[in-house]
Amino acid sequence: MLKAETLTVTYGSHTALGGLDLDIAEGEIYALLGPNGAGKTTTINAFLGFVDLAGGRTSVAGINVQENPVAARRALAYIPEQVNLYGWFSGLENLDYFARLGGQSYDHDVLKRFLTQAGLQEEAFGRKVVGYSKGMRQKVGIAIALAKQAKALLLDEPTSGLDPAASYEFSESLKRVSGQGVAVLMATHDLFRALDIADRIGIMHSGILQDERAAKELSARELESLYLSVARGRVHQASSGMKI
Repeated sequence: MLKAETLTVTYGSHTALGGLDLDIAEGEIYALLGPNGAGKTTTINAFLGFVDLAGGRTSVAGINVQENPVAARRALAYIPEQVNLYGWFSGLENLDYFARLGGQSYDHDVLKRFLTQAGLQEEAFGRKVVGYSKGMRQKVGIAIALAKQAKALLLDEPTSGLDPAASYEFSESLKRVSGQGVAVLMATHDLFRALDIADRIGIMHSGILQDERAAKELSARELESLYLSVARGRVHQASSGMKI
């Protein structure tokens, strides 16, 4: 559903991504970890068609992003660290507005169902978003993805700044989305949340995917050790047997 093939992005003499290969299946949650500057956000921007490639390609649901970025974006939904909504609209009104921008029109009962599936409490549906917490805004973002009928969801640090309860609720919402067949790529620094929610975990450093594991193969201590090893530039043995 989301595929990067030898993806290369350079800025002058700096290589932001050096031959990245990713393949994320329908209904899979993939957590992309790495220190600041590792290439996580650049990877997301490449799927959105917002960066020029020095080599390789990205595709969404089989659509080549570089050749047809508009069509590829129709299959995508993007939730940044801070979800921008219209503060003086309610959650329901924001969802209705953004769904219409995406070419979809729903009656209020269906819109409410999307908000419920995203985990937003019913009493908040009619409240102005200016009074929402960050977690509530994130849930409206998920509802927008559902209304758009997105095939893939891209998230950049979605749990940053959330308290543990809100982070847990957001993760449960993502699990429901992936259960509907949506492929999820989540760039994050939150090792615990990545381990809890992801099917696979990749760790980047200096534009290179240094290691990739099934989440179920790792304990929290093992993931922390692996992450620190990569972040500090140490050579270790990856699960594939490739030395890096």
